[in-house]
This record gives sequence, C-alpha cells and structure tokens, in this order.
Amino acid sequence: MATTTKKTTTKKPAIPRKPRVQKAVKPEIEESVSQASEHQATAQAHVESKHEEVKAAKGKYFYAVGRRKTSVANVRLFFGKAKSQVNNRDLAQYFGGFVDEVTKPLQLTGLENQVYVYANIKGGGVHSQAGALAHGIARAVMLASPDHRKVLKKNSMLTRDSRRKERKKPGLKRARRGPQWAKR
Repeated sequence: MATTTKKTTTKKPAIPRKPRVQKAVKPEIEESVSQASEHQATAQAHVESKHEEVKAAKGKYFYAVGRRKTSVANVRLFFGKAKSQVNNRDLAQYFGGFVDEVTKPLQLTGLENQVYVYANIKGGGVHSQAGALAHGIARAVMLASPDHRKVLKKNSMLTRDSRRKERKKPGLKRARRGPQWAKR
C-alpha cells in the first residue's frame, strides 16, 4: 500500500487594507463644477444655433481629418470669405479638374460662398487626395453645423474609402497573379 504524504503549506497573513476615505468637496470646486455644467449647456445651445453666430468669432475654425486610400487630409474650415488653400497653394491650382469633387460637400450644404478651407494633404495620388479632402471637408461641415449631417450622409460624403493595394502573397508574382506555367 502506498503512503501519501501531506504537504504543509504556510499561508501568508493577509495585509489589512486601509479604508477609503472620501474627501470633502471644497465649495469653490462645487461652484466651478456648476459653472462647467452651465458652460456645457450654453455650448450645446451654441452648436444647435445657426452658423451665423460662428461667423462672428474671428479666427475660429473647425478641424477634421479626411482619408481615402493612403491619402490623409488635415482640414481647417473657416467661416468667411477667402481663398481656399491646399499645401500652401490655391485649391484650383492644386487639383485642376478635381475641384468639383473636392467642393461637393460645400455645394450640397449650400456653404460654397460662406466658408474657406486650409488643408495639408499627404500620401496617395491626386484623385486619392481629392477624395480625402472632400471627406475632411464633409466632416468639418458636420462639426460646424450638425443639421447638415443628414444631407452629407445621404450623398455618402462621410464614408471613408478604405481601399488599399492588396499585399503580395508568397509564391505569387503579385497579390493574386501566379507565376507563368508552361507544360513543356
């Protein structure tokens, strides 16, 4: 008959935890919290109001990032009258024939003559960059006036085009093209 040996385990004594103490809230903090909630309410009312109020705030802009394939566009949308610039060049000079595609979100919302754009774009080709800028402008317009979201969404201006080149697979010449095969 086999004998079993019992292991003796020593348990470490549990370390008592300190009870949590709630600190008293200072009255000045309570006042700042109430002021912050009032500020949030006024900010929300400001966003819900028309963009005429936004025009009065000089230097204020709405920032958004637009993407298409490998292009990334950092967009700043200003209310007012000025020339739109892309990479420190005029919009029409930079894009040439793609200007209509870029300004489509502004045409759909009727903000063509009321806003101007400063944008920095990197990556991709001209068509990809035009799509990225249009996406960024649409997102910035939506931030400026959320009531335009429905129109932009319906015309698929808020949807990011995430297509990219497929990776090369091992044993193939490209992503899907196999090596040429000859019977003899």
